[in-house]
Amino acid sequence: MKLLVVILNYRVTDLTIDCLRSLAGRADRMPGTKVAVLENGTGGDAFPRIRDAIATNGWGSWAELSEIQPNRGFCGGNNVVIRAALASGDPPEYVLLLNADTIVQDGTLEILLDFMERHPRVGIAGGTMIGTDGIPQGSPFRFPCITNEFDRGLGLGIVSKLLAPWWIVFPKPAAPAAVDWVAGTCMILRRTMLDEIGLLDEGLYTYFDDIDICLRAKRAGWETWYVPESRVIHLEGRSTGITGASVKRRPEYWYQARRRFYLKSFGALYTALVDAAFLIGFALWQVRRRIQGKPDTNPQRMLGDSFRNSVFCTGFKVREVENPAMREQVSASQTG
Repeated sequence: MKLLVVILNYRVTDLTIDCLRSLAGRADRMPGTKVAVLENGTGGDAFPRIRDAIATNGWGSWAELSEIQPNRGFCGGNNVVIRAALASGDPPEYVLLLNADTIVQDGTLEILLDFMERHPRVGIAGGTMIGTDGIPQGSPFRFPCITNEFDRGLGLGIVSKLLAPWWIVFPKPAAPAAVDWVAGTCMILRRTMLDEIGLLDEGLYTYFDDIDICLRAKRAGWETWYVPESRVIHLEGRSTGITGASVKRRPEYWYQARRRFYLKSFGALYTALVDAAFLIGFALWQVRRRIQGKPDTNPQRMLGDSFRNSVFCTGFKVREVENPAMREQVSASQTG
């Protein structure tokens, strides 16, 4: 197999079917390409609805469906599919992680695949994500660090300009370019790289997985590239409920994933400095916001949640993120 596209469905069944519809006429015209959909613990009628959509629309020649219970997050769910594919008699040369809340545009798959074929030291690549308003979204990025975490918290224009060389989000290259990391929304991975560095870190559960695998790849000598000609429409936040402009309170597992990523990647001292930098910057922002009478557009309770989940309150042990679906399953078994 040349390319395996992996899509996870968790409580976004309509979006998953729309994503498959956007692949029709694209995936099937590429020899050696398969699409694997995993129903990742939604339950109810999610599995039969996707199964019927595949059968009714004649997508069965290129799309396969499986299911697991309970939900294992982005990392665990993708790894279930990838492990099975790599252990098969026809393992894929490339794996494309594709969010269910995306609409694939013409040429997206071909452009990424062709780029990887022509650049053997590139282990990971991603393209342009466009919102429904036509405006390009975040990716690509620089790796997070003490400086840009302070800037993220402070949000003061004059300081941000001084710290521009460290911005986590920077102007998008007009041509393919090496970058620190690309979003896991649409990310192609080389199998030989996965053989060397391993799959997604399931201890992260759902967040920081894309930063983590790009950092591990870089440390092993692989490159990550941004390929702007490859484009998907991203219905940001439909899968997770978190968007760039969301004020909804962030779930506990987001903070846990952040802490795990920093501790295992950079160690205790660096993580403490990162936490301190963000907390100081964000506290100063809250003071300035109140003095100036500005609205708080950040996620609810962010300062308190950030402090409570920092290493100053939780310690320096590298822990796995608690899977809320597993917790619910244990709770149900105990009360049942």
